[in-house]
Amino acid sequence: MTKKLLVIGHVWPEPNTTAAGGRMLQLLEAFLSFGYQVSFACTASKTEYSKSLSEIGVKEEFIQLNHPSFDAFIENLNPDLVLFDRFMVEEQFGWRVVEFAPQAIRILNTEDLHSLRKAREEAIKDEVEFNIGQWKTHPLTLREVASIYRCDVSLMVSTFEMGILQEQLQVPQGLLLHLPLMLEVPTAKNIKEWPSFDERQHFITVGNGKHAPNVDAIKILKKEIWPLIRNQLPNAEIHIYGAYLPQMIQEMHAPKQGFHIKDWVENLDEALQNSRVLLAPIQFGAGIKGKLLEAMKNGTPSVTTSIGAEGMHGDLPWNGAISDEWDTFAHAVVELYQQRKLWEQAQHNGINLLHTYFDKEKLHDRLARSIVKIGENLDAHREQNFIGRLLQHQTLNSTKYMAKWIEAKNGHQG
Repeated sequence: MTKKLLVIGHVWPEPNTTAAGGRMLQLLEAFLSFGYQVSFACTASKTEYSKSLSEIGVKEEFIQLNHPSFDAFIENLNPDLVLFDRFMVEEQFGWRVVEFAPQAIRILNTEDLHSLRKAREEAIKDEVEFNIGQWKTHPLTLREVASIYRCDVSLMVSTFEMGILQEQLQVPQGLLLHLPLMLEVPTAKNIKEWPSFDERQHFITVGNGKHAPNVDAIKILKKEIWPLIRNQLPNAEIHIYGAYLPQMIQEMHAPKQGFHIKDWVENLDEALQNSRVLLAPIQFGAGIKGKLLEAMKNGTPSVTTSIGAEGMHGDLPWNGAISDEWDTFAHAVVELYQQRKLWEQAQHNGINLLHTYFDKEKLHDRLARSIVKIGENLDAHREQNFIGRLLQHQTLNSTKYMAKWIEAKNGHQG
């Protein structure tokens, strides 16, 4: 019998505008390749950038929050696996899945540790140096880690985040699966077809305007870094692409200074391949950065920060340069832009990183084996997770009765 996967989405995936949308599409395609019947359910409305999932063989379902219709829906579907897209979704629907599909393996897709991103953002706003203690005591961390414990396995994209969960909070290794973004690694033929160093010009940056670290990075580029680069490369241009860029970013458009705000680009691969270097001065955030992987996938070296490259390269050399000081950052950018051998070595480093950490075939195998292992020993797996069972009993009961109260208030009697 064909196995069934239900994905409960935070939003409808937008793979062309966000790394999170790309990640979700990768997961859907992985489970389709495993032979699963896949349904994607969501409470949100679609946007002009939303991917048509029915085109790839995924059944689309619109669901309601705090509504008993979901209970009948999931009971009738009877999925073998339920994947929650981020911890907020697990908080909303987890107890219903436990009650009406108890034998379904519960998977949390973290995207990144939202609590870590938020704690770092607050440190930047408060102009204090971030330390891991601020994350450990953040209220969002309590919610997020509780969600990790309530699930059978959580998909983690970053080795750094795997590390702090295990080392700082003693989350059992068996509840976490390192599964970064899963990419088609460029072939020798692909690489041969890439534009050369001399055929590329100018700089590029990419980022969705709804994501605060991206907006902050563009501000840093405009105010701190770009003037330093233009002093040494007076004819250089930077092209900034992204959906949902706010008005304050749109107003930074300054062609005479070589600073071009371009909004969303339909063919990102082409834009990256025509650019010589990608810039990503990311001051806060979490997870791994899709724009940096897209750059590697198109042979475009990048200059970023330690947070930008965090959890992405292990002990291997970066696809360009890493700096947290804007003077040094700008100097590295100019060097990479002007020196062919340095640029070609950076490109080679990026290809090596993709092969080592982000190869889709290897990661598909890792995911499939993990799901099979958990499924074969599900009762024992859950018995070992005492804190998870405790949280199911305490936390989700409160969530459940709050939802029931909202249902009754809205006139929906289950």
